Amino acid sequence: MEKSKEIIEVLNDLVMINNDRIEGYEKAVKELKPDDQDLRSLFDHMIIESHQIKSDLVQELQVLHGDVENGTTEMGKIYRGWMSLKAIFSGESRHAILSNCEYGEDSAQKAYDKALETEKLPAFLREMFLNQQATLKASHDEIRDLRNQYV
Repeated sequence: MEKSKEIIEVLNDLVMINNDRIEGYEKAVKELKPDDQDLRSLFDHMIIESHQIKSDLVQELQVLHGDVENGTTEMGKIYRGWMSLKAIFSGESRHAILSNCEYGEDSAQKAYDKALETEKLPAFLREMFLNQQATLKASHDEIRDLRNQYV
């Protein structure tokens, strides 16, 4: 595979995982109860966070003249369907919502790990991916810590 095509594919994979993240948090916001304003604020922040990350990825795709993926991953679609089913049976508790969000954050970490395994990844992209992954890891840890409060 030509290097630029491979880089375009990696960038688009990360765009799609951030699309998954945006859709996942939008779904989570809809499941919140009116008194869950703290989680609503947190999830809104994470949606904005992924839009910013996606914007940086799209900028690099444009430099490479690559088409930008607007969809989500197949696993993300399956997971959101599972979230809907699980919410029906769990009563949409804070713990269940946070557990679902943590699972999504785990998927984002795996996507970045895979992207960083790309051979001949330019140093500036590697640095960008590492910074984005660190941002997402902080969000993951915040979600995990909140979830642990409701065990």
